[in-house]
Amino acid sequence: MTTSKKELIALQFPFFEDKYEENLQKLIGYIQKAPTGSVVVAPELCLTNFSFDKMEESAQFGERALKKLLELSNDKVIAFTLTEKINGKFYNSAKILYEGKVMHTQPKMKLFKFGDEDKYFQEGSEENIKIVEIDGLKYAILICFEIRFINFWERLQGADIILIPALWGILRKEQFEAITKSMAIINQAFVIASDSSNSNMASSSGIITPFGEEFRDDDNEFISYQANLNEIKKMRRYMDVGIK
Repeated sequence: MTTSKKELIALQFPFFEDKYEENLQKLIGYIQKAPTGSVVVAPELCLTNFSFDKMEESAQFGERALKKLLELSNDKVIAFTLTEKINGKFYNSAKILYEGKVMHTQPKMKLFKFGDEDKYFQEGSEENIKIVEIDGLKYAILICFEIRFINFWERLQGADIILIPALWGILRKEQFEAITKSMAIINQAFVIASDSSNSNMASSSGIITPFGEEFRDDDNEFISYQANLNEIKKMRRYMDVGIK
């Protein structure tokens, strides 16, 4: 690790299918607000929402937005998902950006059938769920519904920071909080959970430490926590379960 301190930021703002540019400008504003060296996670599909009736348009907008967001990633890690068209098929793809480059792309594998995601998006591959090292830190990402699958947790073991962009409904709010907290404890890692604050969404965004301490705020669109990364090694030494 290059430093023992890292600013972790979970964004939690409303976004709408008919306001693509407004959604993008809100995201840009919060990324610009984030301090140098920070890690910023935005909610799932925060640029366009699902937009099932405008898949082509949302994919084209995502492509243009990605170019702008890459320009903001020179001195911070940015994670989010967007609608992406690959070989004629649409994917809900997570992106991790840093230093003006796409460091990792991960199409969502477990699509939420109750929300008809499987009717519009193509499934990704489990092979893409992996740890990515950036500037001396190990990152991993799961997208919303994917956090329910315990076999994916095992693929994240050893990650220092787990990123979770989500569009998680309010009816399952307590489950989102319980799962993300458990993930931090079991993986002995920091978790940044970012959910929408639309009226039908859970909010519950925040940062959870390897010890399970939670920093959430349903009333704040910009939740920031200065993490002491030494807590990762400390927890793994204190409660040795074999995670290296």
